[in-house]
Amino acid sequence: MIEVDSADPAFKDPTKFIGPVYAKADADRLAQEKGWIFKQDGDKWRRVVASPQPKRIFELRPIKWLLERNTIVIAAGGGGIPTAYEQGAKRKLVGVECVIDKDLASELLARELDADLFVMLTDADAVYVDWGKPTQKAIRRASPAALGALSFAAGSMGPKVDAACKFASATGKRAAIGALADLGRIIAGEAGTTVSTQETGIVHAPA
Repeated sequence: MIEVDSADPAFKDPTKFIGPVYAKADADRLAQEKGWIFKQDGDKWRRVVASPQPKRIFELRPIKWLLERNTIVIAAGGGGIPTAYEQGAKRKLVGVECVIDKDLASELLARELDADLFVMLTDADAVYVDWGKPTQKAIRRASPAALGALSFAAGSMGPKVDAACKFASATGKRAAIGALADLGRIIAGEAGTTVSTQETGIVHAPA
């Protein structure tokens, strides 16, 4: 379970698509019946919910306990279970209809565990500028400031870049993004994209 703030600005502007697509008439009917919010996704409509910032991971102590005993722990999957303290009640947790970004949840987990290195593995072998264009270039190393100044797709690489920059800036340690098959080389700094406060700009991978 992960705590979110019920006053997070994200609740005033839901953006995270969930569920199937609907025709406009069906979306309007469901919005009326259930109070759901819909936004256009291509030529169809989908429900959107808020994606607030994660504040705290409640099961951190048992996660640490397991790690200290050399256990592989799977945690914060899908961004974790969003909860918040009920307003007006004394320390009563309730579920919240929202989606926590999985990369930001993982960054919070890595930071609170005092991880030496935070790695996000994906199907891309690195972070690219001009992705999908003839001019695309892989980024090998970058400072959080330099990488954070670039623009990446909100539905794919954007959250990973945000999480990597946040971890590196907050801890002074390395964060990395790359492909699962390259994990060993990513740890060694030979593959993927490494984000570190030790860097002063952006270094592209050899063409």
